[in-house]
This record gives sequence, structure tokens and C-alpha cells, in this order.
Amino acid sequence: MSRTPQINIGLFGLGTVGSQVHEILVKNKELLSRKLGFPLHLKKICEPDSKKIKQFNIPASMAATKPAELLDDPEISIIVELIGDKPVALEIMKHALSLGKHVVTANKAILAHHGPELYKAAAEHEVDILFEAAVAGAIPILRSIREGFVADRIVKVLGIINGTSNYILSGMAHDKKDFATVLAEAQKSGYAEADPTADIEGIDPTHKITILTALAYGQLVPVDKVYREGITQITPHDFAMAERFGFAIKLLGISKMRDNGALEVRVHPTLVPKTHSLAPVDGAFNAVMVEGEKLGSSLFYGMGAGGPPTATAVVADIVEIARNLANQVPGVPPLGYKIEEIQKAKLVPMDDIESEYYLRFNVQDKPGVLAKISAILGQNNISISSLEQEGLPNGSAVPIVILTHKALEKNVQASIKEIDKLNFMTAKTFLLRIER
Repeated sequence: MSRTPQINIGLFGLGTVGSQVHEILVKNKELLSRKLGFPLHLKKICEPDSKKIKQFNIPASMAATKPAELLDDPEISIIVELIGDKPVALEIMKHALSLGKHVVTANKAILAHHGPELYKAAAEHEVDILFEAAVAGAIPILRSIREGFVADRIVKVLGIINGTSNYILSGMAHDKKDFATVLAEAQKSGYAEADPTADIEGIDPTHKITILTALAYGQLVPVDKVYREGITQITPHDFAMAERFGFAIKLLGISKMRDNGALEVRVHPTLVPKTHSLAPVDGAFNAVMVEGEKLGSSLFYGMGAGGPPTATAVVADIVEIARNLANQVPGVPPLGYKIEEIQKAKLVPMDDIESEYYLRFNVQDKPGVLAKISAILGQNNISISSLEQEGLPNGSAVPIVILTHKALEKNVQASIKEIDKLNFMTAKTFLLRIER
């Protein structure tokens, strides 16, 4: 028999994820007890919305409205923060850690902006802070990087890590509808928020790739230094061209380590070959591909959002901390590195990345246009690998699509700047990078 009578938990928030964490801890209490050898007890829930307390049948003895009711309770060992990107969430986590309480959170925005401060506080007070649910929902990608791949040197992480944007891109690809139409359908179906900015402009996956980068390499990247593009400028014509060339379009979080230790970290819509592991990942699903020197490529796939899947990741973190407490052993550091071994990342400037490119030029339909575009590309050391040209029904403009061989970003941007000044251009050049 275990000598641990029970471990007490304090939960902040009864929203989409918090309510499911409550349900799992109550419904699966016996199952979790069998796996642990002792019970987990959800002692108190802090939720100021009385309607939610009533909706989820929370007993009065368990309900709280003030953070101090949980934080100052000496019997509560684990604080679970699930109230979203609000200043009070950061304060709750900092206070909990300072009191020697362990923390579980799904708050990717706060971790991306304030992670170093929280990791340092956890180390100073010899407690754990775990956040598996912050990236890719139920997919155990953080635990796998932190522990499963501990023996290898990771060199690349590629991820479809935002279900909303992937749902929209999948809809555009399969249904041949424009962005605005599919976004409206996603909002109606509950796959997109009323304000979808964080998803469609790449903010959410930028938070997540920052966290993945920290775990993969033990290097901290300021979130505001990550190059970011959204998906709002992609058209049905781009999907038709991608299909013709044998590609899918995905919003990717990309993190690569160069031989000299410098990192490329970026988020943008990307062409991937139809044969690529990430190409068939559709709808609201997430997938993360990790590449190591010894392990090669490993793919993780599953539900990346939603209450029930995300809650399973939260409870898994609770279980990990509970085991450590019962065995009286320190947990694995949150990033897999001791705090003094974590470094500041040396980032590769975006101008210095090298890629193949998809370039769409909208031009007036007249002689000599292609020759002028090709000449400018050639002058900037950019060679063409494929080309497609189609007239539109009204004949007013012709979209020319060019695929390039590998080129430097700064040369491509210099070419675009020059080409966009030509008098036959009817719109600014549109660019997608290619990842093989």
C-alpha cells in the first residue's frame, strides 16, 4: 500500500478545458487511483461565474471565488491554471510557485512571453511547472521531446499546430472556396472564434513554436523575434496551382538548428509536397514532426484542441507531479534542461534563410512581361524550376506562377520589390516558401 493518503488539487477555471479536467478527475477517480496507488482529490475550484458552478454541480464546499482560497490552503499541493491569457493567470502561477506549490497550465501565450520567469521561479522553489496541454492538445509532444528523445540531438521541428487555420486551409483546398467563405463556415461550426486573429494571423502557432523550440534545443527565443505570416492572402488559385505542382498548403511552425548552433524559427503558410508526412493532415487535427540526428523523423498526430483532448494532457501533467510527490523525487525540469544550462538563442535573420519559393505575379496580359520578370530574378541569382501562366475570363490580368530553385530570402525580397514597381503589375507579388 502507498503511504500517500491523497494529493490535493486546486483548479482555476471551469471553461472549455477546466470543466473537462473536473469531469476527468471525478469520473476517472478510481482509474487514476489504481494507476497511481493513491487518490487524487480535487479539493477546490476557483470560478467567479456562479452559473458555471451550478452548471457543473460543484458542491459549495469545493467552490471558491477568490484565488487566496486555493493558494493559501496548505493542503493543496498542485495548482491547475486554466483561465486563459489574462494578467491574473500569470500572477496566480507566480504566487503558487513562490509558495512551493506545483503548477500545471495550458497557457501557451503566457509561457511564450513569460516562460523564463516562471521556469526560474520553479527552479528556485524546487517545484514543477508542466504545460503539456499548451501545445497540440492531447498529443504528448512536449513529454516526448523532454524525455523520449533525451538521448538525441534534435535538428528540426515542423508543426501544424493550429487547428483553426488548418481547418480553413483544408476547406479551401477540398471545397475550392475562398478564405472569407471558409472562415465564416468555421466560425459557424465552432472551429474559429468570433475574433480569429490569433489563429489566422499565426499568433497562436508562434507561441507554440517558441515553446517547442525551447524544449527541442534548450534555447529561449523571444516570441516577438519569431518571423510570422498568416493565411489571409491565400486564394483558391494558389490551391489550384499547388495541386498542379504536387503540393499542399499548410500553416507551419518551423524550427531548425544549423550546424553552427544558430536557429531558424518562423511561422508562415508553406508548400509541402503531397508525399510529405504533414501533407495529409486535414481539418482541425494537429501534427508535429521531430527530426533528430539518430532517430530520424518521427511524426505525432492527433486532436490539437478542444476540451476533452486538451484536458487529458492537463491531467497527465497532474499525474506526473503526483507520482514525483509520492516518491519524494524531483521532477524532470520543464524544458528538460537544468535552469543554468538553458541558453539564449542565436537566431538566423530571415534575410539569411534559404528556401525554394512559390511566386504569384498578377500582371497585365501583354508581350514581354515574363521576360522582364525572369530577367530581374536572374539578376538576383534566382533560377526558375517551373512556371504556369493562365488568363482570367475577363482577360484583364494574368496570374503567372513561378517555382524557384533554392534562393536566399533577401534576394527574393529584393526581386519582388523591384518587380512590384513595374507598370504591368496589377497586384503585389504573393510568396509562399517550400518545405521538403
